[in-house]
Order: sequence, then C-alpha cells, then structure tokens
Amino acid sequence: MNSPEMKTLVSAIARHAKADALIPTEIPELKLSSFASPTQNTSLVYEPCLCIVAQGAKEVVLAGDSYRMDPGQFLLVSVDLPVDARVLEATANNPYVGLQISFDPKVVGELLADGTAVSSTGPPERGLAVSNVEPKLLDAVTRLVHLLDEPQDIGPLAPYVLREITHRVLTSSQGLRLRQMALAGAPAYRIAQAIRWLKAHFADPLKIESLAEQVGLSTSSFHLHFKNVTAMTPLQYQKRMRLQEARNLMLGEKIDAAQAAFRVGYESPSQFSREYRRMFGAPPRQDIDAVLAATS
Repeated sequence: MNSPEMKTLVSAIARHAKADALIPTEIPELKLSSFASPTQNTSLVYEPCLCIVAQGAKEVVLAGDSYRMDPGQFLLVSVDLPVDARVLEATANNPYVGLQISFDPKVVGELLADGTAVSSTGPPERGLAVSNVEPKLLDAVTRLVHLLDEPQDIGPLAPYVLREITHRVLTSSQGLRLRQMALAGAPAYRIAQAIRWLKAHFADPLKIESLAEQVGLSTSSFHLHFKNVTAMTPLQYQKRMRLQEARNLMLGEKIDAAQAAFRVGYESPSQFSREYRRMFGAPPRQDIDAVLAATS
C-alpha cells in the first residue's frame, strides 16, 4: 500500500521516531520504529498488541512459522508470545517505518461488555496473525500518532483514540483472535490464563496436569488448545521463555552462562548449553560475543 493516507502515517512517525530503534513515546501504549537497513533476528516476547508496517517490510517467526508484513499490513498479537523478528527491507532513502500499540485488557473487556462484536464461536485461534489495515483503523492510528505533535492533547484525547483503535481491531477480520482471549470461560481465555502463569513462573518446574486443572481444562484439551494458540507445546513455550530470559540476563547483567542457566530454572548447565545452541545457533558465550560485537 502506497496510498496518500499511508504516506501521511509515514511522515507522522518519522517526525518522532529515532533512527535504528524501537522507542517509547509520550503515549505509553505507543512505540515507534525506524531502521535504515535490514536487521538481524531479535528474540523477544510480544505482549498483546497491534503492529503496523508503514514503510519497508518485516518478518516475525513463531515456532518456525514465518509471518511477513509489508506496507499497509498489521500484525495482531492476542497473547504473550516468544518470537524472532527482523526488518527485511530498509534503506537510508527508504527506511523501515512502523509502530506498535499495546492493548489494555480492561478496555477490551469493557468494549465486549458494551456489545462490541461479542461472538466468539469456533475453536481457539492462533494468537498471531497478519492482515491488511482497513481505512478506518488506519485513520484512527494516524490520529493517535498526530497527537505527539500536540502534547497538551495527549491526556484528554489519547484514551479515546486508543479505545477506537481497539474497537476497530475487535470488529476487523482478525478480531475473533482478540475477542476469544477476553471472554471468560472460552477455551482461548483459559489458555491466555495459562500463558500469563507460565510467563510469570517460567523458572519454576512445570506440571502440565496441575496447570490444566488450574485453568479448568482436561490435560488433553489443554495440550490441544495451547498448541492452537501458541504453535508450541507448554514445555516448548517454557523452554523458549527460559532461553530468551537467559540471553537477556547475559547481555544486560553480564553474567556467565552457568549463572544465567540457574536463574531461569535449569539444573544442568550442559543441557542449557545444548538447548541454547539449538535455539540461537551458537553456544552461549559465542552468541553473546557476536551480539555485543554487532551492536558496538
């Protein structure tokens, strides 16, 4: 999409984005990004959010499944998901430009209670999908970014624009993914509860039967619905969360692999190293050295 409306969004983001970075803004739910060249894969955990590519292209990989976003497309993430992401297309003259808007679960719940798109029929949907940005959603997102030009308007107006954006997503072709996660009793809602527990307790031993019982599902249903939503088994999800946190600890706190392994719940440093290499393509120390060299 190279419409005048999309060009307006590119200009609005460019006024406030920082080169080669994803940055927060004065609107807490909104982050902006701009990159002048393609990037290496970055492992991160997406919380429920809307990501829009305004210029360039981006790839997100979830458990081996690749999702490409081109200009005018959005990525909807409805639950916390560990992914790999990278900018595919960007140059100095035509940089990658995008944004990320976090969802407020309270607003989602209020809109559903008010009667917005209450249907949630069907099995749990994958917690991540790519779709085209519809004109009304694009208009609301652009107005949100424009508020950064008038800081005095952010407090009074941003909550209403964010509410409109959430409504537009809930009533979009991908809205079912977000609705299912917010309706108490739905299998997807129960999986979302389990995911929140796993994210908070990834270093603890995982007992599948206990977690399934905790969220009100049989063990077999829990496994089925969890994989439908995350593309992973619960154990694979926990492992991914552990390894990504260990990498963050080694990069951020400069601790060694053995310390990081212990901190995230591993009892065997050798098992940690094997699984780390399988995920990141190199042993811990070699991988960390390469990341630090690339960012220095």
